Amino acid sequence: QVQLVESGGGLVQAGGSLRLSCAASNPTFSTYPMGWFRQAPGKEREFVSGISWNGGSTYSTDSVKGRFTISRDNAKNMVYLQMNSLKPEDTAVYYCAAKIARYSGEYYYEVSDYHYWGQGTQVTVSS
Repeated sequence: QVQLVESGGGLVQAGGSLRLSCAASNPTFSTYPMGWFRQAPGKEREFVSGISWNGGSTYSTDSVKGRFTISRDNAKNMVYLQMNSLKPEDTAVYYCAAKIARYSGEYYYEVSDYHYWGQGTQVTVSS
């Protein structure tokens, strides 16, 4: 069983930065590809960024490319999302997720690809 706990959300002005963290309870996490998703009120959950098990492959959706960076530290069982140049449209609950695919060198971008989810952390960007 893998439990994921997000932190680092909050209220920030447009143009500001936040760093989200996702802590995994089980070292097995270090072998799984991970992802960050977000869900705004009244909208479906959407992919933000994905990373392979060792960080060798990453991908971000077009709306955040050049502003958000996903990374991981497997020694600490952590995955991060550095968010810069935040915009009001980035306001959402952000979730980290893990896919049971040990040592997969790929990233995944569908909600249905992932098996474990955190409870989410709220990010609010004011204009």
